[in-house]
Amino acid sequence: MADYKPNSGPPKHEMAYFPNMSSSLPASSSDFRKVLWTGLYSQVVIMTIRVGGDIGDEVHTVDQALTFTSGQGKATINGKDQDVKAGDLMVVPAGTQHQFINTGQTPLILYTIYSSAEHAPTTVHKTKEQGDKEEDEGIDEAPAWSQKSKKENEDSGMVKLSGKY
Repeated sequence: MADYKPNSGPPKHEMAYFPNMSSSLPASSSDFRKVLWTGLYSQVVIMTIRVGGDIGDEVHTVDQALTFTSGQGKATINGKDQDVKAGDLMVVPAGTQHQFINTGQTPLILYTIYSSAEHAPTTVHKTKEQGDKEEDEGIDEAPAWSQKSKKENEDSGMVKLSGKY
């Protein structure tokens, strides 16, 4: 994964492939947050929550699905707690309070799919503190091209029902 380069502009109409996504790929990441791919309607991000760490209590205006690949933790979604571990999937609807805490003895690693994008396409946050700072300062923002409507993308030719570009 170290040599993977995320797209910085609208995605090309080609495959984005991440082998071993539930095993060795996440284990190779020590960054708190790293964007892997950004599409017109979704974004794939890998996160590593250090032992005793958390993502911070937050609410997004986008849907989020999180798949845990290693470690164990506690999810709090709209005030309800749920233990999570490798192999679990958690869905957080837009506008819902959530927090994830690493309760284990190893990093809690997950990949998440935001729909639509939540971060800048080339985001890499080494630490939670860096991520919080860049979000507060407006540095880490989803690109305008990932926030357009289906109609806007069809009218501009970014999405063609023929699949031919």
